[in-house]
Amino acid sequence: MGYGLALQTTTTELGLAKGTGLEPEQVQVWDLGRSLSTDLHDYLQNFLPPQTWQDLAFIAIAQGPGGFTGTRIGMVTARTLAQQLQIPLFAFSTLATVAWQSAQAAAFSTPWIAVDYPARRGELFGGIYHITPQGVETAQGDDRYTPEQWEHTVATFPQPCQRVTAGEQLGHTVGALFTLGAMGYEGGDRPHWAQAQPFYGQHPV
Repeated sequence: MGYGLALQTTTTELGLAKGTGLEPEQVQVWDLGRSLSTDLHDYLQNFLPPQTWQDLAFIAIAQGPGGFTGTRIGMVTARTLAQQLQIPLFAFSTLATVAWQSAQAAAFSTPWIAVDYPARRGELFGGIYHITPQGVETAQGDDRYTPEQWEHTVATFPQPCQRVTAGEQLGHTVGALFTLGAMGYEGGDRPHWAQAQPFYGQHPV
């Protein structure tokens, strides 16, 4: 398998990971604040060597939910690279990546993970995922909830769920994002770059 590259840009933390196996060989995270949108390309150019763009076999990108600007610039960058290099682009929910990382770090009693993440105006984003040996399956897709709606959604889900609350900064999940992309690539998935779409979950204000 050639090199894979993962980008997590949905918060003010930039996370980049690369490698040739199921686990990344190099991971770096920077807290860039508002400069992420203007400095992303410079960090990419400095992170990739000694590999070149032509060494890449696939790209994995976090599609949101998250901040509007970071999510947008990351998705545009990943789609452009995948189109120009003619390689697969894997887009994963931010919450699905958190679910996978959390399940690998702890011995949960259930493979069903309910992840919530703060939104604006007292609301939250939520999604429920099934962890399998092949990766993450979406059981309840990402949506925006009031706290009461989310509690009802988890309580009435037909399987017992492990609850996880995602932190505000998610650059550190880029390693899990890389692994999900690598598992998909090794399993024969070759998603076209045009299939990757951002999930903002909120409008810029």
